[in-house]
Amino acid sequence: MKKFIFICMMSTILFACKSASSTNASTEATELSKKLDRPTQVAIKGNWVLTNVSYAGSDYIKVNSFDLADSKCFIGSTWNFISNNNKGTMTLNSPSCTAFTSPIVWSINNQGFFVLKIVDPGTKSKNVRTGYLLKVAGLTDNSFQLIDTINVGGQSKDVTYQFQRAN
Repeated sequence: MKKFIFICMMSTILFACKSASSTNASTEATELSKKLDRPTQVAIKGNWVLTNVSYAGSDYIKVNSFDLADSKCFIGSTWNFISNNNKGTMTLNSPSCTAFTSPIVWSINNQGFFVLKIVDPGTKSKNVRTGYLLKVAGLTDNSFQLIDTINVGGQSKDVTYQFQRAN
């Protein structure tokens, strides 16, 4: 996933610190739109469970998702998205990983990018200057994916985070 710094309303993009970071020429060449895709945001409001993380070579490649934990630790995590204020929470609860809960601020722009900021408790979201940029795909009433493109040995690979509606 691309990590970026919020400068001048998200105009500068940096890349995530993880075991294998990537670039995407199409996102680099195009300025990140500030216009929101409200219908898509409303479609994913509510409670979700991240049911699977998949990518080619997952038996050999370790991906540190959101600079927090191994991508497999996110399986079973619960996410709450509130569309009217673009806030929510994420909770990692895998028994084999360190538990983690955090407020989040999120949005989906009209280019189909999911913009995510993980907010430390007690910190105002406007003071968080870094975040993550993923592509939204496969949205239905009960599921959707967030897709990250990483660089592995000079080749682009997609990491797909599969969500299922919890309620």
